[in-house]
Amino acid sequence: MKARLQAWIEWLGDQFWLRPALVVLGCLVLAQLAVWLETAHIAGHDASSPQKNWGYTGGAEGARALLGAVASSTIGVAGTTFSITIAALTLASGQMGPRLLRNFTRDARNQIVLGIFLGTFAYALMVLRTVRTVQESPFVPHLAISGAIALALLSIATLVWFVHHIATGINVETVVDAVHGDLRDAVDARTLDAADMQRPAEALGGAPVAATEGGYLQALDVDGLADWAHAHGVVMALRVRPGHYVPNGFPVAYLSAAAEGTGDAVRRALTFGPRPAALQDLEYSIRQLVEISVRALSPGINDPMTAASVIDHLGDALCRISRRHLPTGAVEREGRIVLVHPVTDYAGLCDAMFHMIRQNAAGSVHVLARMLDVLARVSEVERLTDRVAEVTRHAGLVIAAARRDVPDPDDLADLEERYRRFLRAAHGGVTATGSDGEMRATSAFSHPDQAPP
Repeated sequence: MKARLQAWIEWLGDQFWLRPALVVLGCLVLAQLAVWLETAHIAGHDASSPQKNWGYTGGAEGARALLGAVASSTIGVAGTTFSITIAALTLASGQMGPRLLRNFTRDARNQIVLGIFLGTFAYALMVLRTVRTVQESPFVPHLAISGAIALALLSIATLVWFVHHIATGINVETVVDAVHGDLRDAVDARTLDAADMQRPAEALGGAPVAATEGGYLQALDVDGLADWAHAHGVVMALRVRPGHYVPNGFPVAYLSAAAEGTGDAVRRALTFGPRPAALQDLEYSIRQLVEISVRALSPGINDPMTAASVIDHLGDALCRISRRHLPTGAVEREGRIVLVHPVTDYAGLCDAMFHMIRQNAAGSVHVLARMLDVLARVSEVERLTDRVAEVTRHAGLVIAAARRDVPDPDDLADLEERYRRFLRAAHGGVTATGSDGEMRATSAFSHPDQAPP
């Protein structure tokens, strides 16, 4: 239930209309409150004695003209703001990929800017309807009109800030840094401070449990499934994780023994949607960064500098993970494993980060050189033998691609030298984790000459 609630909150964040609607509602309430204060003669505001009022002190005709100007101008600016936002989304979709649109639509600042303009328009209309001239039993809500002036001034400042925000927000480096921030948060949330329990070596099988609905798995209630499996005395092995696309009727889990209510338990624990979500998917932000890099390497854009920047940020993520432990996907209750579910391991992370970029580099010396340099830095930070071996594997794939696609002998010689520097960095002291969980110093190779070719 908790995972489903989190997925619903995540879905609300994707709705571009939600925050503007809340701001407009707040402005409507504020308008009603300001008019009520005027009619109740609270805080020294007296409609019959405008000279005692602070703020707006004009008459009914001037109030109507002022409120009409505020309403007409702010709704026009709101349309301009919406047009600028659409133009920014179009540019981002064309240059950085359509999946990056989510970052722009989820931006609370863009939503609040639109809400301020629409809210000022709604506020002015609500106050305008209460203004009455001498022929209509005169009433001028001076406090409410002063609030409209304040909102109009706020809208001017907001417009200036919004132009600056859009100009900097569509910069590719800003977008890369924002997605990298999401990746940092995901690493902190989806990795562990201490080593997790070991996953069972043998494959678990049994009665299959089919999915009653299809789509992208957005959230998984691990604790709920583990509690259910423990209560029924069974072991459940899931086959899907957040980020996977699950066809309707696909067997998503196996049970060690048949149990009543299995279908309902799985249905409550799995939350599906029409698109992947970042809620529990560690690779979500990685895929966004890789898409930016692949787009930059396309012949139509041809921007290897952006691809190199993405590689730098991916390397930073791996260096952060070097101090953390990845979950194994095994969940226990009272000392007994009751649930096993797929998780992203270190090899999967490296594959998601580097495979597509290397495949699309197509002889780009700058990008291949940056990949070797970043992998060398990661190997210096990483202290687990299996992880260093995985980084070494990717470095070998990079130099193999260079030997195949780089025709210039000088460029190839530079890449070969960078690969040798990587090997020297990777052959430094690494550690292996013993059975007791302690880090022990060891060496990846007994002698530098024994390095892989």
